[in-house]
Amino acid sequence: MSATTEGSTSAPKEMSFAEKQAERMKRLRSLHSARNEARTHNHAEVVAEEARNKLPPNYEAKRRQAEWLLDDKAKREEAEKAGKDYDRVKLLNISATEAERLERKKKKKNPDEGFSTYEQATIRQYNRLVKNMPTADMEQYERQKQKYGDAFYGGPNVIIHGMHEDRREAVDKMVDDLEGQIAKRARYSRRRTHNDDADIDYINERNAKFNKKLERFYGEHTAEIKQNLERGTAI
Repeated sequence: MSATTEGSTSAPKEMSFAEKQAERMKRLRSLHSARNEARTHNHAEVVAEEARNKLPPNYEAKRRQAEWLLDDKAKREEAEKAGKDYDRVKLLNISATEAERLERKKKKKNPDEGFSTYEQATIRQYNRLVKNMPTADMEQYERQKQKYGDAFYGGPNVIIHGMHEDRREAVDKMVDDLEGQIAKRARYSRRRTHNDDADIDYINERNAKFNKKLERFYGEHTAEIKQNLERGTAI
């Protein structure tokens, strides 16, 4: 019985040199294939990262905004075809808290808080100009996007000068707007009389206007400091 058991349990067959060599070559080819695949993948990632680095900093924000505008326009047209009020349909798909926030934002007024800084004055002027701009033509936007390709959003290594052709009506509108600004500025521009007895604390007319604005907004808070500086008793 034991002899039969020993005879039935045969030892594993030892591989020949040729078989071992073939197995090693098979594993080597597999490693080469994996290495080449990883190299191709890494190269593609490097190219993609380089392309992303060449894009302007606000590229993603512009892309998301453009996609949202196109999606919003498509949904609005679909609602109009169905005879529905798109603004009402949109409000039904958001929470009550978000709807109240949007309504407050819509009704919120923009009070004139007066001059604070030149930066804020520039922002207010920019917002006024943007408000007067016509509604964006998204079809024209898409046509230009397809025409200019990667140069549509610009970039550090993209030359866009001469690629865009300004429309005649757009140039006329810009000229009319600039002439309106000049006319409006001329109505409020008047010669200020100079007081020879007043202290000269400015270097030019613009600086004098700025100092007057500072005095108007902060004069009552800095009166004591100014007096101490004039007396020489300031710490």
